Amino acid sequence: MKAVRFHSYGGSDVLALEDADRPTAGPGQVVVQVAGTSFNFLDLAIRIGLMKAAMPVDFPHTPGIDLAGVIAETGDGVTDWKPGDPVVAFLPPPAPGATAEYVAVPADLLAAAPATVPLADAAALPTVGLTARQALFDHLGLRAGQSILINGAGGAVGGYAVQLAKRAGAVVTATASPRSIERVRAAGPDRIVDHTETPVTEALEGEQFDAVLHLVRNGPEETAALIGLVADGGAFASTATPGPLIPGRGIRVDQVYVRSDATRLAELVALVDSGELKIDVTERLTIADLPALHDRAFAGEVSGKAILTP
Repeated sequence: MKAVRFHSYGGSDVLALEDADRPTAGPGQVVVQVAGTSFNFLDLAIRIGLMKAAMPVDFPHTPGIDLAGVIAETGDGVTDWKPGDPVVAFLPPPAPGATAEYVAVPADLLAAAPATVPLADAAALPTVGLTARQALFDHLGLRAGQSILINGAGGAVGGYAVQLAKRAGAVVTATASPRSIERVRAAGPDRIVDHTETPVTEALEGEQFDAVLHLVRNGPEETAALIGLVADGGAFASTATPGPLIPGRGIRVDQVYVRSDATRLAELVALVDSGELKIDVTERLTIADLPALHDRAFAGEVSGKAILTP
């Protein structure tokens, strides 16, 4: 089979489209014929070696933590799935990923793929959809009637976060740039702040939010200023720059590390199929385009979600 792999940490030039052995299904595993994967910045961080202490990989390593495809083979002990089933999954980052024609996956990570979108596009859901859901409800404890600021709503996580927060009955303020503002508007926030016109903390000076979800990597001073927008007793969660503790105000500060959760992923799929959650794909490429995509992402030129097909 064909796969994009890298044999050492390094620049985008270490990514190579090459022949690889097709995997077989071990006990408790399935082999999935890949319809699509998606780009995540975690893949880039792993490739350059930034995560090698926390997430060491075996070489050669195949990136691609999002998966959408069709089961081609089941291993011993797998009873809930059969060949031909369309599935999605968030794969363990250090494990062989989905920038390949086939990948072996633990069966307990799988959820049935949504039936209402093209199968490859469904790869835009698992990692960022789960990140948004876990950030909003596990970390921030968001409830109906609360106000939330989603800083960085133009990114892939942000689009799902806006939709899920609105569905939960929250009052949503979202930040965006001219490049992403129409996508953010389509997600349905109550208000959009263009951070390229006025810095967010200046535009919202004097306002307080029950919760702030921070999705942008910036400096510690900027992050601390965002926490200043959280009401006493509120919550701040970040997927990027960690937030400092603010003594005396009862603000909960959490760092978000997404985890695979097939049950919650299945719930997100159900929302997609019911029309309550929209999967947004900004570009569709092939796995051969991955090195160039990594370069563009490193330069800050990737917005939204890019899908890659074998």
